[in-house]
Amino acid sequence: MTAEPAVRPARTGTHHAGVEAEAVEAGYLQKRQLRTGTAGWVLLAGLGVAAVISGDYAGWNFGLAEGGFGGLLIATVLMAVMYTAMVFGLAELGSALPTAGGGYTFARRALGPWGGYATGVAVLIEYAIAPAAIATFIGAYVESLGLFGITDGWWVYLAAYALFIGVHLLGVGEALKVMLVIAAIAVAGLVLYLVGAIPAFDGGNLLDIAPTDAAGASEFLPFGWMGVWAAFPFAIWFFLAVECVPLASEEARDPARALPRGIVAAMGVLVVLAVLMLVFTAGAGGSQAMSASGNPPVEALDVAGSSLAQVVNYAGLFGLVASFFSIIYAYSRQTFALSRAGYLPRALSVTNGRKAPVLALLVPGAIGFVLSLTGQGAMLLNMAVFGATVSYVLMMVSHIVLRRREPDLPRPYRTPGGTATTGVALVLAAAAVVATFLVDVEAALWTLAAYAVFLAYFALYSRHHLVASAPEEEFELLAAADEEVR
Repeated sequence: MTAEPAVRPARTGTHHAGVEAEAVEAGYLQKRQLRTGTAGWVLLAGLGVAAVISGDYAGWNFGLAEGGFGGLLIATVLMAVMYTAMVFGLAELGSALPTAGGGYTFARRALGPWGGYATGVAVLIEYAIAPAAIATFIGAYVESLGLFGITDGWWVYLAAYALFIGVHLLGVGEALKVMLVIAAIAVAGLVLYLVGAIPAFDGGNLLDIAPTDAAGASEFLPFGWMGVWAAFPFAIWFFLAVECVPLASEEARDPARALPRGIVAAMGVLVVLAVLMLVFTAGAGGSQAMSASGNPPVEALDVAGSSLAQVVNYAGLFGLVASFFSIIYAYSRQTFALSRAGYLPRALSVTNGRKAPVLALLVPGAIGFVLSLTGQGAMLLNMAVFGATVSYVLMMVSHIVLRRREPDLPRPYRTPGGTATTGVALVLAAAAVVATFLVDVEAALWTLAAYAVFLAYFALYSRHHLVASAPEEEFELLAAADEEVR
């Protein structure tokens, strides 16, 4: 039996004007349920590491061409500070508002429907585009390894999407366990690589890029101080997508405890790996040579004459697969949450018998596959970075707003340093948004255009058709009731 589809206007106020929420049929949410209590903090930490690990194998090294070793080192330290501060803020927000919406949920509570949607779409752009870029890298790796005589091509990308979306359709428990195993192999590959690279380290290799005539240029900063800023997007590749962990909140066991432990543990592992990979790859292979390498760990070992190169090459493929696999999970949960609440078409959030959101996996996957056919892996990653940095700004603003406007909101975990910590992340994230234009204006503008299309959809249609009973909208009603009582 279905309830009447009466339309209930949202509360009036700064953050809610012009938005309408509809009552839906009684079984609406029953068709849109995820499997709860599946993931403990270890699986959540594995999700965070897996999402990022491919960035340790390749991509970050192009920052050497923008800032030299010194510029990329400073950029990496600053981005590590930004991500660490942001992770502390997300751990608090995730423990207080544990739903599959992640950053969208946090911004929805703090900034209203427009802010929530703007944040969720920025996250979705990041996660829908990043696998497309990684698919092109997987194709190149498969070809370079000569596996079964396979050559890079569209059918390799299609096979990757079909295989790993298929695993996700089996259910989150199975997917996260497979993800953890793949990530463990990729991390082991990095450790093995460092075993070969550390003995070959030569400090002179770090500074082998000749200084330019840029302001502030030196051996340490061959491209001057602007080179530090231009290296931001590449330093981000050491950490990009660790913020996906809160998207697993509804499927976690005791999310108030598991989520903070999982995301903080993942960040700790990633910071250590970032420093080691930057220093010893440039030190073993030379900053100049590594600045244009498509496979820096393997090429650094080749320079050093190590016999481990082929093994590390295979591990690199596992690293790419780990990130590809985990970011598919991330885009499906972000799509699911936005759809369940009516911001995107509602059909995208229907789950199958194993509680996996079918169309939320398939539709962004199809879009990503089409994008992968361009073969523009570097440009696609820059587009993903643009979406990511915009979402970081909005999520950190959300943390600060909620701390000040709702000081009594139950917070099982509290950010060390409070808003001062997330304020640092906010400033650095804003600088990173600008840096994306310094590196690739075309990528930033294409992403901005896609963002505008999504916002237009909300303005013209979906803001009039939100779902009143969605968890994020229920959070808002509870907050409004609490405010009226007080």
